[in-house]
Amino acid sequence: MKPLSKYIDHTILKAIATKADIVQLCQEAITHNFFSVCVNSCYVSLAKAELKDSDVKVCSVIGFPLGAMSTKAKVEETKQALHDGADEIDMVLNIGLLKSHDFDAAFKDIEAVKKVMPNNTLKVILETCYLDNQEINEASKLAIKAKAEFIKTSTGFGTSGATIEAITIMKEAINNGNTKIKASGGIRDTDTALQYINLGVDRIGTSNGIAIVTGNALGDKSY
Repeated sequence: MKPLSKYIDHTILKAIATKADIVQLCQEAITHNFFSVCVNSCYVSLAKAELKDSDVKVCSVIGFPLGAMSTKAKVEETKQALHDGADEIDMVLNIGLLKSHDFDAAFKDIEAVKKVMPNNTLKVILETCYLDNQEINEASKLAIKAKAEFIKTSTGFGTSGATIEAITIMKEAINNGNTKIKASGGIRDTDTALQYINLGVDRIGTSNGIAIVTGNALGDKSY
């Protein structure tokens, strides 16, 4: 197992996050040797500048948090985030299209984003709290078909976050393939993080990374 810190995408996605908050996030990521910081796309260039002398990656969310933007809007936001220095992209699935059973449109939405970032890591956020088990399976398969490197449970802004049940269904959809899983939403302490890692999760999105790696569970109660 790699160091616990290297599973962490240190995250701040609140609407009220300030530039000072982003700078602090980056400093914390350097101090604790996290894998990446995860920020809204408007802050990618700031995060990249703050992390220029470190090996901490920059992850940008796209189409966040609803996933209901046009595909063109998601593609253009992705292009700008990559131009500004993003290493990884976490895009939100078009949940409404999936629940409409328009699987082809939901697939093409993911595929279009992946096409403009062939050499960067794409994570597709399924927002599992709004999906039944069959929909989680279908969404996972669509993301895998579109060649996303990761499927991710949650935005952290839905009705709930990661669950063991959702992770299990996502693993079954991967079926020994190369796609990885990112768990996010409600992971606030070391024991919970390790539980998901032991299930096979390769990345954890959380605003409580410091609490997780230090064993202090008095973290932020949001993401």
